[in-house]
Amino acid sequence: MDKKLAKGLSKAGIDGARRHLFVCIGPDCCSCREGEHLWETIKHRVKESGVPVMRTKAGCFRICVDGPWLVVYPEGCWYSRVTPARFEKIFEQHVIGGKPVEEWVVARNDLGCGGSVPCSPDHKNSLIS
Repeated sequence: MDKKLAKGLSKAGIDGARRHLFVCIGPDCCSCREGEHLWETIKHRVKESGVPVMRTKAGCFRICVDGPWLVVYPEGCWYSRVTPARFEKIFEQHVIGGKPVEEWVVARNDLGCGGSVPCSPDHKNSLIS
């Protein structure tokens, strides 16, 4: 493997990551400003904590309402309307503690990866109603 690729993989935290955070930063589900503010909060908190977490931002999850959105893998828990304050609780309770913030989980889909939290008794993937 070439050194540049190895450095990139290491910087992304792929080797030791325990969770992967995907964030939709708008522009349709929320304002770009709101989404970017959440992204900066997430970046800062993850770096500050030293917790082995990968993070990825996206311009659109195609939901286009109730954003910003956050998905936590491997459990595949989808959180809507994530503010910096909500993220702090999600980070402490779910990302570090391993227990999703159930009252904020809107949907689940572990993509067949066998997340450590069961989605529902009957289905791997579910929308929470």
